[in-house]
Amino acid sequence: MIVWILFLLGVVLILALDLGVFNKTPHIISTKEASKWTLIWVTLSFLFSGVIYWLYTTDYIANPDHLKPAVASMKFITGYLIELSLSVDNIFVIAIIFASFKIPQKYQHRVLFWGILGAVIFRGLMIFFGVMLINKFAWTTYVFGVFLLFTALKMLFSGKEDDFHPKDSFIYKFLGKVIPITSEMEHEKFFILTEKGKKAATPLFVALIVIEFMDVLFAVDSVPAILAITKDPFLVFSSNIFAILGLRSMYFFLANMLTKFSYLEYSLIAILSFVGLKMLLHEWFVVPEWASLGFIAVSLLVGILVSLKFGEEKVLTDLDED
Repeated sequence: MIVWILFLLGVVLILALDLGVFNKTPHIISTKEASKWTLIWVTLSFLFSGVIYWLYTTDYIANPDHLKPAVASMKFITGYLIELSLSVDNIFVIAIIFASFKIPQKYQHRVLFWGILGAVIFRGLMIFFGVMLINKFAWTTYVFGVFLLFTALKMLFSGKEDDFHPKDSFIYKFLGKVIPITSEMEHEKFFILTEKGKKAATPLFVALIVIEFMDVLFAVDSVPAILAITKDPFLVFSSNIFAILGLRSMYFFLANMLTKFSYLEYSLIAILSFVGLKMLLHEWFVVPEWASLGFIAVSLLVGILVSLKFGEEKVLTDLDED
């Protein structure tokens, strides 16, 4: 438990420094600043795989699957890459939500900060129950596997993410019944008093709740995907958290370049299909850890390279079809 407590304290400290020091004053996150922080988070994540290696050479952390240190490190990196790749779709939806509620750029970081804080809590709960289900009921592995394959097929044949309209969502309509919603904003406040003296939720708070709700829906895909790699609670949780913590800087880095990565969706389909089949066939065919990591890394690399080369052409073609 000491390792878990130290890890959680580290996450809290990072978030406190983020909001209280580095982003104390609301400002527009430039592409240069976002790219710097994206590089920092990716570097920290890969360095943490070294910490994982060291931890699994000691008795400081529980090792229910009796993993060797090198295997534990590879599982962490694989889980991190899966979560990072699946976050791309999340970034598309976040961009649509911000545009729908007309959130000024300088306040977007504050919304994402509290959104990620909530995501840490919800992901922790989902991982806990997911690991518990797999360990107690072995057949749930096959359920998760089928679900991931279904998700991959749905992504392959469904329409564009732009079809999502935040103001038509269930959570927006439900929130409107719970508390009055105003279109006015007062700096970075989530709530303001109306002329009638009643408290009303600003677009910042509404965007936060919708983003939080959508993150839970995305976690329904990503958590089973990581559980296909390992059932070790600490590896699943830590890889998830590192990907989530880096999501803000990645959003501001990619927000203005989303159209260039239009082919990356096919990489996500390949990854979800791979981990789904891995879960379904785990009793008959064991995929080496290096092979899983290699497949996921190559899938992402190919998706990025193809997107950079043909992405803009695909967007223009889609626009012509519309």
